[in-house]
Amino acid sequence: MRLLFTIFLVLLSSCSHQSKQKKNSRPNIIIINVDDMGWKDVGFMGSEYYETPNIDHLSSLGMVFTNGYASASNCAPSRACLMTGQWTTRHGIYTVSPSTRGKSEDRKLIPTKNTHTLSNNHTILPEVLRDNGYVTCQAGKWHLSDNPLEYGFDVNIGGGHNGLPKSYYPPYKNVTIEGGSDKYLTDAIMEKAIQFIDTVQKPFYLNYSPYAVHVPIMPVDSIVPKYEKKAPWNGQGNPEYASMVDNLDRNIGLLIHKLKERHLFDNTLIVFTSDNGGLYGITKQKPLRAGKGSYYEGGIREPFFFVLNNKIKPNTKSDVPITNLDVFPTIIEYAGIGNSQLALDGNNLSSILEGKTETLERSLFWHFPIYLQAYNVKDNENRDPLFRTRPGSVIRKGNWKLHYYFEDEGIELYNLSEDIGERNNLATANPEKTEELLKDLQNWWQDTKAPIPTILNPEYKDKI
Repeated sequence: MRLLFTIFLVLLSSCSHQSKQKKNSRPNIIIINVDDMGWKDVGFMGSEYYETPNIDHLSSLGMVFTNGYASASNCAPSRACLMTGQWTTRHGIYTVSPSTRGKSEDRKLIPTKNTHTLSNNHTILPEVLRDNGYVTCQAGKWHLSDNPLEYGFDVNIGGGHNGLPKSYYPPYKNVTIEGGSDKYLTDAIMEKAIQFIDTVQKPFYLNYSPYAVHVPIMPVDSIVPKYEKKAPWNGQGNPEYASMVDNLDRNIGLLIHKLKERHLFDNTLIVFTSDNGGLYGITKQKPLRAGKGSYYEGGIREPFFFVLNNKIKPNTKSDVPITNLDVFPTIIEYAGIGNSQLALDGNNLSSILEGKTETLERSLFWHFPIYLQAYNVKDNENRDPLFRTRPGSVIRKGNWKLHYYFEDEGIELYNLSEDIGERNNLATANPEKTEELLKDLQNWWQDTKAPIPTILNPEYKDKI
């Protein structure tokens, strides 16, 4: 009897150990969501000006998506989509407030009122992960409320409602680093993030969202001379901006080094992307058209990759169109969390990441019933020089992309497989495809209850 009892205790201990192992085998999760980094602002996407060896190496350890998108073309709506896994029409954050940017006399319509703060009614990624045993840390730009600790994060490093720092050098003025810091802001945030990783003892989620490389353009002086000696390349030639990209890359290298030092790297799912396109006038993404704030490719197509050792093969690429809406469902799949109770608009990408399938049949949508003024009226590739975008919607279906504008019912149709720069409008030449995509877009408006601005602005002055 005593022997049987001993065996029972051994088996019980073994089961407990296996259960603990299974629980601890859940991957750690890191989202690297860079601010305003363009599609070609990194070496692995082809830049011959910016030097990003650490990011490039990290990308080689997983799968790069060449058709990766942000779900909005500027900061706040893109971040809201990432956190909720839902289209902008669900949460109502369409821009960085207000929606009436630009001169009133140039705005034909009264735009949809923008939502400034993400509602607590939404179930967001950090809440789901924390409820399932993860320790959660927000490091850097948050932008969706005053306090990320009220939205599922256990630790907050420098995050608030602000969309940019008033200074990258201390005092940062509108960014608070607990305990203070005398370092460049990108360095200070990473230092605290590494301290978090150094002490955490449970599966963790780090939302690493540096303010870099958003304006103000404040160079890292020691790095600038290297880029002053380099020849410009394809619209990239700003040494001060380049120093910020270079320094960010160095910090990401420190992050990866710490993960390896603590033997955490092999069990960490890393997602790398940017919240929107590069700021046209500071950096360009040729052959893509326009930049941040525009719904041409330069404003929404991003550097995008996933890394997870033993699950995602290194040195792989996919041309499947994805958006940051897909990050939420993909992460909870790898975390072993069911999503039957979650209303997510993105797709779980694990079958693509693991090479089980190479296609994903669906359309992508963008909706922006707002105005966003031009960054530089004299130097841009927008539909008109006054605005980066006027109220409208976009659908991508396969290689076809249709833009629709509410002011004048204007339509643009592009075949991205032949015209990635969106220069040759085929709406008139291909009425069948135009009608097909427009009908799909109109159905989507109805399904998502998308607000359509129709009220004329009495202050508008028709200058044509």
